Amino acid sequence: MKDCKTCCDFRQKIRSEEERKPLISRINRIAGQLQGVKNMILEDRYCDDILIQLSAIDKSVKGLANLLLSTHMHSCLVEKINNGELEIIDEIVDLFKRFQ
Repeated sequence: MKDCKTCCDFRQKIRSEEERKPLISRINRIAGQLQGVKNMILEDRYCDDILIQLSAIDKSVKGLANLLLSTHMHSCLVEKINNGELEIIDEIVDLFKRFQ
């Protein structure tokens, strides 16, 4: 039987305000874009116009993911490798597989 510390643990990344601010800014922009698409649908806008906006949202989400991945690799990955926790390499490989 696993002890509670092991079975209930969750991973956490404490971010500084400097790290958090650009992430939240991008998320807020994406939320605004999604609201705009919702409004376009409610206004019966033309399909092409909506699809163009959805493409822009897709690029925004990918930009957010790339920013987060870069931060992860420069902080979490480096820290774990320096601590001898080489299983982090498998985690990164799995992340790249998901991006494909």
